[in-house]
Amino acid sequence: MKHSFVLLPAAALSVVCTAPARAAVYLTLAEAQRILFPGASLTPVTVALSSDQVAAIEAELGVTVRNRQVRAWKASTGGWLIVDEVLGKHEFIPIALAIDRSGAVRGVEILEYRESYGDGVREAGWRAQFTGKRRGAALRLGEDIRNISGATLSSRHITDGVKRLLTTYAVALASG
Repeated sequence: MKHSFVLLPAAALSVVCTAPARAAVYLTLAEAQRILFPGASLTPVTVALSSDQVAAIEAELGVTVRNRQVRAWKASTGGWLIVDEVLGKHEFIPIALAIDRSGAVRGVEILEYRESYGDGVREAGWRAQFTGKRRGAALRLGEDIRNISGATLSSRHITDGVKRLLTTYAVALASG
């Protein structure tokens, strides 16, 4: 009986001391579409990457393609919107990447952020670093893309995700 009284306060303390997860939905898909392609109509395009396309992306970047299904929309004004998710520290971060008709980044939006800290990746100034970048551009965290203290993994994974999506665009969407 004595042990149950000793364990109860310790269990209660562990619940109180656990940092709460913070989830924030910043934009819906429709809102991101309006921000990234104002005035354009967007047509969904279903793309399933072939084994050859996956192999090309993986060989070029040294990454694993986790999802063969590309969620993409073609803009009536030219360009593409691709929605994907990258891993933060523990949780996935849904992102929207707009690519103009020439293959350059038009903009990046963070749709949701579920980590307990590190949401500085949502700041417009940080995301603006990607504007104009193309496939093959130097996208190195800490060199070409500024790291955010407290959000290093989110910063790295978003940077790598943009790089992967630019290659995916070139391999699977650019001719369409």
